[in-house]
Amino acid sequence: MSPIPADQAPLKRALAREEVYRTLKTWIIEGTLAPRENIRDQELALKLGVSRTPIREALRRLEDEGLIETAKNRWTRVAPLNLKNSQHTYPIIAHLEDLALQLAFLNLTEADLQKMDEANQRFQEALSVKDSRTALQADETFHGVLLERSGNPELRKIVTELKTRLMRLEWYYYRTQGSSAPSVTEHHHLLDALKTPDLAEARTALAANWTSSVARLMNLPEP
Repeated sequence: MSPIPADQAPLKRALAREEVYRTLKTWIIEGTLAPRENIRDQELALKLGVSRTPIREALRRLEDEGLIETAKNRWTRVAPLNLKNSQHTYPIIAHLEDLALQLAFLNLTEADLQKMDEANQRFQEALSVKDSRTALQADETFHGVLLERSGNPELRKIVTELKTRLMRLEWYYYRTQGSSAPSVTEHHHLLDALKTPDLAEARTALAANWTSSVARLMNLPEP
């Protein structure tokens, strides 16, 4: 198992279930727990200062999200980072986010557009210093405005769950490739269309962002 952060303090028992889940998820996405790495619930429980029950519950949730895989009575491990499988997920998210854009279009305010603009600035700054965590958060905030303003909580939930499966791949991309300047420009094009406002142009810009993002990620070397 990769080194667990030495400064990890025991978790508060009242929040153990959710915090265990979030902690393990972060470690998997950021590579602290590497692809195909075996998971030992007893070791994790000891390190986090909780019983094995919340560890096992978190692992089941992460398995449902495609981040953990198991072979009964053999092993539990971090799922491999499979670039080809991601090709099946990206088109689904792209179509669902296009739906979110159409639903959100008439609901977007100046404050929403400002939030997207500021997120894109943080995204650009984070990429320039290869800060994968901030880049991912900023990109999520940018696209998240459309989901929030769509007024459809189920759509937001589905897209968020699907994007979770791709966070490791995007983290890997930012960590190994660094710059993603085209995405910043594509975000600007989308914002310009939203400010006009021009729904058809906004949909075209969003589709272009997704298409080029997939192309860049699929050209990564297999980890």
